[in-house]
Amino acid sequence: MPHYSDSESVLKKAVKRDAIEKAGEDMPYRILLIDCDNTILDFTTAERNAIAKTFADFGIPCNEEILNIYHKYNIKHWELLESREETRKQCLENRFAETFAEIGAEADPEKVNRSYEIYLSQGHWFMPGAEETLALLNGKYDMYLISNGNLFVQEGRFKSSGITKYFKGVFVSEAVGADKPSPEFFEAVISSIPDWNREEVLVIGDSLTSDIKGGNNIGADTLWYDPEGKPLKEGYKVNYTVSSWDELWEILK
Repeated sequence: MPHYSDSESVLKKAVKRDAIEKAGEDMPYRILLIDCDNTILDFTTAERNAIAKTFADFGIPCNEEILNIYHKYNIKHWELLESREETRKQCLENRFAETFAEIGAEADPEKVNRSYEIYLSQGHWFMPGAEETLALLNGKYDMYLISNGNLFVQEGRFKSSGITKYFKGVFVSEAVGADKPSPEFFEAVISSIPDWNREEVLVIGDSLTSDIKGGNNIGADTLWYDPEGKPLKEGYKVNYTVSSWDELWEILK
């Protein structure tokens, strides 16, 4: 179990209690902006599957330790992309370059990334309860899918999973030309939604740095999907925290 400081525990409990108290009330929201990876689709499982196949193709060893090393650098460089300290190309290649440097492997990061994205675009796994809850929410809210992923990869996963039928619009950062949580990304989303009113919007996602911060940047309410029980860091305004899609449904039904 993760360890939280007293202040972190109190903060998480307060957010959870607020969500429970509001459950069953008439929600003021009309529009849901919902993240994809590790919110709707299980990116972690897809990632591990694609990495194992890619490394095998390049003769690179792959075990639990190496997967964790890659995961560490992947998170690091996506956060650098979100904070505009790296370009997308640098992010995608540097995560492999640093992994290979640590494990002593030799391979071209650009070629490895290309192979990895092909594998990643094939197939899908859902987060528990996500598909069923999307079907229940469909028609009750205007839902828009917001993703920081690669367009080629996400198009393959969207087609495989069939989730786009639930959404009035789909926004992938590579196609938008800006990444979450930047104002430019959310401005592109906002400009496509008829009769936009921020008080009617709820941003839903698993990432504090991209989803929650993005919602905070546009003054919208946020729901943090946190199945792992991570600490809620200071500096982020979260209106609801849930650990499952069942809890999300209890709030929005």
